[in-house]
Amino acid sequence: MKTSARNQFSGTVSRVTAGAVNDEVALAVPGMDAEIVAIVTHGSAVELGLVPGAQAFALVKASSVIVVTDAEGARFSARNRLQGTVTQVQTGAVNSEVVIGLPGGGAVAAIITNESCAALGLVPGGAASALFKASNVIVGVPA
Repeated sequence: MKTSARNQFSGTVSRVTAGAVNDEVALAVPGMDAEIVAIVTHGSAVELGLVPGAQAFALVKASSVIVVTDAEGARFSARNRLQGTVTQVQTGAVNSEVVIGLPGGGAVAAIITNESCAALGLVPGGAASALFKASNVIVGVPA
């Protein structure tokens, strides 16, 4: 499968918390020390067979990723926080693409304004975290 989503994580469903309307699905991704958490409708979770042990993937558009630095002690409502090191910054006319390398070899890409990139001092080698809401994660399963 090919998608336009820059961030694609493959793994195994580690837990599902069922709700009347929405379910919370956690995906364990090899090489990552954090799970990817998604909110999907209960009907989708059933239809996709999202149960612990099932193979699945998570898609997150780069424009849905928030980049933070110096967040020591800060608390966020976003369920997903991936910490790493900036490996690439590509500056465009208005926005920049920031790639954060993750422990274990993965990466997450974010599209942020050039102004935010400069204000955060994002350069390769600097520490940064990628935040995204569970409701911004699309979950799929192999066909």
